[in-house]
This record gives sequence, structure tokens and C-alpha cells, in this order.
Amino acid sequence: MSSMFRRDGRRTEKAAAAVSGRARLVTLVRKPGCHLCDDAQEVVERVCGELGVDWELKDITTDEELHRAYWEQIPVVLVDGAQHTFWRVDEERLRKALG
Repeated sequence: MSSMFRRDGRRTEKAAAAVSGRARLVTLVRKPGCHLCDDAQEVVERVCGELGVDWELKDITTDEELHRAYWEQIPVVLVDGAQHTFWRVDEERLRKALG
């Protein structure tokens, strides 16, 4: 079976993005004064910069929906809108998700 498909036959986000040719987007959900968020941002900036992937910041303190969804997990990294990781960002894992 192709690595582009999960066992249930659905395409993975990575495969769907590759096939459609659409740009990837990494979102870092964070809050001010959070040292883990600062660490996560450094990794996201570095990896996205090196790979040419767009990324954005979202402040959990100004978005009620994000606050409800992720308040116990920040920082949270989303890749193409799907949760990739939280608390600590593994640089190699993020590279693989985007590569």
C-alpha cells in the first residue's frame, strides 16, 4: 500500500498537500510570557525558514475558540490546521511532517 494512504484508505494531510500542490502552513498557538512558547517559536521559525514553509502565530489569550481547545496544551503546533504537537516541539519530527 502506498505510504500516501493510511490503513483506512484516507490520504494523509502531507500526501494531500503534496498532490494538490498547495502551500503548507504551520500555526503556533501560544500566549505571552510562556517560556515553552518561546522555545517552540524558535524551532518553528528555524524549520519553516529553512524549508520555505509559511507560519503564523495565534495568541490563545485573544481567541476564545483556541483557548477552549488548547488551554492545557500550549504551546500547540498545527500543520495545515491539524494538531501536530504540544508543549515541546521536536525539530526533526516537524521537519518530517513538512518534508
